[in-house]
Amino acid sequence: MAIRRARNTDTEDVLRLLVQVNMVHHNGRPDLFRGPATKYSAEELAEIFADDNRPVFVMTDETDTHVLGYAFCVFQQHIGSSLMTDIRTLYIDDLCVDETLRGKHIGRQLYEHVLQFARENGCYNVTLNVWSCNESAMRFYEKCGLKQQKIGMEVIL
Repeated sequence: MAIRRARNTDTEDVLRLLVQVNMVHHNGRPDLFRGPATKYSAEELAEIFADDNRPVFVMTDETDTHVLGYAFCVFQQHIGSSLMTDIRTLYIDDLCVDETLRGKHIGRQLYEHVLQFARENGCYNVTLNVWSCNESAMRFYEKCGLKQQKIGMEVIL
């Protein structure tokens, strides 16, 4: 298994995994998430895969032909803000491991790869958001050492 930047040849597998993520959210919050769906089209993925400000990493099988999991990332920085410091952050927009392969430390390896990439690129921190209905993801991130940074709240009318 290897971790590398995503390529256009990975699109079909990434789209399949995006549906899995969507269904976790749809099952937890059907009032907010349609299912089954993907948040990106194949055309949008091609743009993202080519964008160095939005690196996507994939873990592939031994033959480097099937994607086992991915991590979508985005560099963030508030340069010139009167409120925020100008630290460089790597935001994990999405991290997914194929549902048939969970528990095999693929997610941990992807996460560790993202941390190393962030260090090498001068980032101060790595952040992400997780939906409270996704308890298994919350436990995973806590085991990885992440701590709550902020909490989103709502009232349904």
